[in-house]
Amino acid sequence: MEIFRLADVAVEHSPAADDEVVSGAPTLGSTAITTLGSTGVEVGVWEMSVGAVRDVEVDEVFLLLAGAATITVDGGDPVAVSAGDLVRLTAGTKTVWEVSEPLRKLYIA
Repeated sequence: MEIFRLADVAVEHSPAADDEVVSGAPTLGSTAITTLGSTGVEVGVWEMSVGAVRDVEVDEVFLLLAGAATITVDGGDPVAVSAGDLVRLTAGTKTVWEVSEPLRKLYIA
């Protein structure tokens, strides 16, 4: 058995790539904490500061641990998410993340 104290997982941030920035000067980063057996499925912590970026997603489930944002999928209506929300994304989905409170999420991808 392994126990991971998520509050103790450090995440180093870097500026978002210029071609991904929609507004502000967001930074983001992630730290992988384990993989699930031989599947290659990674579990980790991801963070993003206030600002907005565009992304192309991978297959992922995540639990927001802290923060608030709106996520717009493929030009659709924005969806508000905040701490405690569990979200499923599918590979190839184009998103825009507008973060109003710094995000921290536990991801499985």
